[in-house]
Amino acid sequence: MTKHGPAVPAEGSPVILVQGVSKEYRTRTGSILAVANLSFSVREREFVAILGSSGCGKSTLLRMVSGLTPPTQGSIQVKGEAVTEPLENIGMVFQSSVLLKWRTVLGNVLFPAEALRRGKAAYRDRALALLKLVGLEGFERKYPSELSGGMAQRVSLCRALLLDPDLMLMDEPFGALDALTREEMNLELLRIWEERRKTILFVTHSLSEAVFLADRVVVMTPRPGRLALDLAIDLPRPRFNALRAEPRFGEYLLKLQQTMGLAR
Repeated sequence: MTKHGPAVPAEGSPVILVQGVSKEYRTRTGSILAVANLSFSVREREFVAILGSSGCGKSTLLRMVSGLTPPTQGSIQVKGEAVTEPLENIGMVFQSSVLLKWRTVLGNVLFPAEALRRGKAAYRDRALALLKLVGLEGFERKYPSELSGGMAQRVSLCRALLLDPDLMLMDEPFGALDALTREEMNLELLRIWEERRKTILFVTHSLSEAVFLADRVVVMTPRPGRLALDLAIDLPRPRFNALRAEPRFGEYLLKLQQTMGLAR
């Protein structure tokens, strides 16, 4: 295997602790159990990918961790505190960039500071530094309609990092991008993560993306989402696209395929 240094182990006690969590939705035609008796943890500065088929409750899980949706049963703790309301010190990135079309790139990045009444002037320098970090220096006055999909997701990532959150929740952030841009954004995210070392919970449908990015991959069963596998990814960091050709990478992919019933 190509040597780029050892994988960096996660440190400290769990930042996220999910214990026996279930989520049931009541609808006009009956109840739907989205998540069932799910338990796992995420340690400080760990990158954990959540993998599963459509409708298995991955996005529901992120909403519960963020405090936007309460669990029906079980408990969730973030940094030792029970999650009972929406959390402030988190960054969220969605599949769509969800940029405000009437605001400039800089205005979109500064929006969280304005929304929490922290004053955008105090965060302007940080916003500009983040845009430079992701290669968007000079695009501060552009509008979302003037950006490519990958550029818009970079702006969304800057917005999520503006308030320097301890925890990043990412819900298929690159799922709508073409294959080449998606690979580019994978590398960009890893570069930023290596520099900033945030704790990341990352939802994806892509087995290859999960293995390439994560320290661990948590696989959920089809609905209701239960824990099918919690797989440690022992691959060196920093990671580059050449790693995808390594035998060990293929072994992890096969293990995930077998767990999800995709190996034929």
